[in-house]
Amino acid sequence: MTGRAAAAPALDAPVPPARRRRNAVLGHGGRIVLGLVLPLMLALGWEAAVRAGLAQGRLLPPPSRIGATLLDLAASGDLWMHVQATLVRVGLGFVFGAGAGILAGALVATLPRLRWLVDPSLQALRAVPSLAWVPLFILWFGILETPKVTLIAVGVFFPVYVGVAGAIASVDRKLVEVGRIFRLSRSALVRRILLPAVLPATVTALRTGLGLGFLFVVAAELMGASEGLGYLLVDGQQFGKPDQILAAIIAFAVLGKLADALLVALTSPLVRWQDTARETL
Repeated sequence: MTGRAAAAPALDAPVPPARRRRNAVLGHGGRIVLGLVLPLMLALGWEAAVRAGLAQGRLLPPPSRIGATLLDLAASGDLWMHVQATLVRVGLGFVFGAGAGILAGALVATLPRLRWLVDPSLQALRAVPSLAWVPLFILWFGILETPKVTLIAVGVFFPVYVGVAGAIASVDRKLVEVGRIFRLSRSALVRRILLPAVLPATVTALRTGLGLGFLFVVAAELMGASEGLGYLLVDGQQFGKPDQILAAIIAFAVLGKLADALLVALTSPLVRWQDTARETL
């Protein structure tokens, strides 16, 4: 019993001063630098292996060749054109898909009869591969921008829909009962209890949807696109240019990370009230 009593307060113990100092010294910039250590080590290791003759680097070019390709694309203006085209498509698809996913998830989670009617069909459609929609969207919308944005919106819709519906359905019933005990109106109940309870899971669903938007844009840019990072991938594959393919992949990775960081920054004020253990573990 003494051991249990001694161990119990440890759960509520404050963060040790040494750990707080380490977190403060590291800071946001330090965490960014630390996150770059692994990719830089891998890049330098592969560069050294190719230069030492331990690897050919024909199908997997060294970072120096990939960097030169990126610089050439940037100097010619082609890189910015392809980046802009991809970002516009992902941005439009994310706005439409996330909006529809939030609305559908909220309605399905709060209206049981609608859930029984609609959710089985949506769950079945969620299993359809992205490329399966391509020929159908081409027949419906042609090969201009509409089918591309629609395909991306479909990719964003499903994780947001599932995340929002699951978040609302998992709200603790006791919280709702407390709100009713205090005689909160329906709008006040939503604003003061339901909305804060579902916001963290909704933000996670939005981040997942944004990531899938970047995945679906590659399939979207197979539909007769003449610009975009997906087009760069296909062009590099057709003409046997692995350095261009890897340059497009790196551009995708950088853009995806920056877009995710922007989304986190925009939504962090909404969940600032959370008291989590992320920085103390």
